[in-house]
Amino acid sequence: MSRGFVELPSGGAYRLSNARIPAPLLGRDGEGDALIDCDVVIDGKRIGAVGPRGSLAAAADLPVVDLRDGMVLPRFVDVHTHLDKGHIWSRSPNPDGGFFGAREAVGADRELRWTAEDVRIRMDFALRCALAHGTGAVRTHIDSIGKQTAISWPVFNALREEWKDRIALQAVSLCPSDIIADDEEQFRHIVETVAQYGGILGAVTFLGRAPDEKLHLALERLFEAAAAHGLDLDLHVDESDSADARSLEVIADAAIRHKFKGRIMAGHCCSLALASDEDRKRIIDKIGTAGMAIVSLPMCNMYLQDRSAGRTPRWRGVAPLHELDAAGVTVTVASDNTRDPFYAYGDLDMVEVFREATRILHFDHSSRPWTKTMGPTSADVMGLPKHGRIIAGERADLVLLNGRTLSELVARPQTDRVVTVAGRSVSTLPPDYRELDPIHG
Repeated sequence: MSRGFVELPSGGAYRLSNARIPAPLLGRDGEGDALIDCDVVIDGKRIGAVGPRGSLAAAADLPVVDLRDGMVLPRFVDVHTHLDKGHIWSRSPNPDGGFFGAREAVGADRELRWTAEDVRIRMDFALRCALAHGTGAVRTHIDSIGKQTAISWPVFNALREEWKDRIALQAVSLCPSDIIADDEEQFRHIVETVAQYGGILGAVTFLGRAPDEKLHLALERLFEAAAAHGLDLDLHVDESDSADARSLEVIADAAIRHKFKGRIMAGHCCSLALASDEDRKRIIDKIGTAGMAIVSLPMCNMYLQDRSAGRTPRWRGVAPLHELDAAGVTVTVASDNTRDPFYAYGDLDMVEVFREATRILHFDHSSRPWTKTMGPTSADVMGLPKHGRIIAGERADLVLLNGRTLSELVARPQTDRVVTVAGRSVSTLPPDYRELDPIHG
């Protein structure tokens, strides 16, 4: 049952009147995040028409839902998540809140408990959270280490089929770059699995040491395998404040050297914010030449980065998105982890992600179209041109918000939102955490 601020008709066509839509989500460039006064006709399962307020005279006889200047957004696109790790905090909390404590806790939990049924229950729970909050497409990283590769990918594939009419799903393999360099047989199995299930090839490229010959070897194998199988790449990069975390430039160099034709996304890229101005400019120029996209995960990185007991953190741990964006690099934000040792909070709510990104990354006081990070930018990275936008003729997958301005949107959680899938409202009540008690012991 919806808890929305408006009620939608239970069937047939209707008109959303007195709506506001951010210009970038209508495909209008050059207007920043200006809100456009609109009316929207929902014709059954599809968007029948979008026009300036009061212009849709032909729809005058339809039932009217007056939004009173509330916003209409397309359902969201969350391009970097970890559905397979999600919701293990209750049984495997992070012992100290740091990155290495998280890695150890997840590794131990994975080894002991990640059966196919355990992974399926938690992934399905996370997807129901995302649906309730209004997300229509999700890319998840899948731990692809040892026996887990053969366990988790078939689970993902089954859920992708089960959820295809509600949320579009993509998956990325996740393993340390050391596996690629040291264990050719295991890496071959990962590549074959990713290709079998139509996934994206990925890895973690900073493991506590400066770029060396092992990283170069891993990247050579990674790019060669991706090219041979026609796979895109999505990497966890330099998630650290260490001066040694400088693999982003090495990745860009490899992409340029290989003349890689597929899409490349790099996530986190925290240490780029700590590089000198000269180094940062050089690296950003290479990222642009390589055609890479960057996703920042502001909530998770603020949780993990610069953490030390008894000491207040000094930096935000996020990538320099303004500088990257100004240089023409594709940039976006996403949820990352949810209620696991890497991030104790979160609920796959892109309104929350945008709200916190606005505060952490200073999306406000900017002429740039940052609302695109909730949909179009991430959809383009995922190769989903019809997602994350409001387009006449396409399916009416929408999020209706009571907030009338970006300030109102960011100031409150928008818990009274209305979510539609193919024109019909769905429940915006997330699943109860008590459902997970049986697998937490």
